[in-house]
Amino acid sequence: MVLRARPGRDEGEQAVVHRLAAARKAPKALVERCRMVELSWEGRLVPQIADELRCSQKTVRRWLHRFNCSGLEGLEDLGGQGRKRRITEVERSRIIGMVKQTPPGRLEVQPSNEMWAADESGPAEWTLDALAAAAQELGIQVGRSQVRRILLAEGVRWRRTRSWTRSRDADFEGKGPGSSSSTPARPPARRSSAPTSSAR
Repeated sequence: MVLRARPGRDEGEQAVVHRLAAARKAPKALVERCRMVELSWEGRLVPQIADELRCSQKTVRRWLHRFNCSGLEGLEDLGGQGRKRRITEVERSRIIGMVKQTPPGRLEVQPSNEMWAADESGPAEWTLDALAAAAQELGIQVGRSQVRRILLAEGVRWRRTRSWTRSRDADFEGKGPGSSSSTPARPPARRSSAPTSSAR
């Protein structure tokens, strides 16, 4: 029977596999295992994957089997001696991947010109608190400060979206004048009539 990596459970799992397969900071062994899965998705057979990655066919079969049974967690090293990491590399990658996704509560203009959000009760923008909460919903035990450290270590930056938007509805009326007219203009400085030192 030909062994192949099962399809990704969802776009999120596929994205994490692709990201880790090309990661530069992740452990080399995990990068190689994700590359095995990626190559299998591309249609490569076990002997071809082993030749390309210069490893044994037994190794390829082992990790493809573990991925099929346990998903991304199956590609992590089994617990050994020493202190266990609180956040696995897969969990770190999922947190980083969330930043690139549209926040569920963000309103977006649909083709019908209506504003719609995937989850109106969800965050409209990604903040450290919102990312930590979303990660905890995925079963990742992480706090705000740890999310910040993860993003800084990966060089991930994100900008907070503005809290206002302009409606395309012609009947929409603003709540008042904009900030440009609410702030009085600074009066022009008067030129001094005093003689300069050269006129003395």
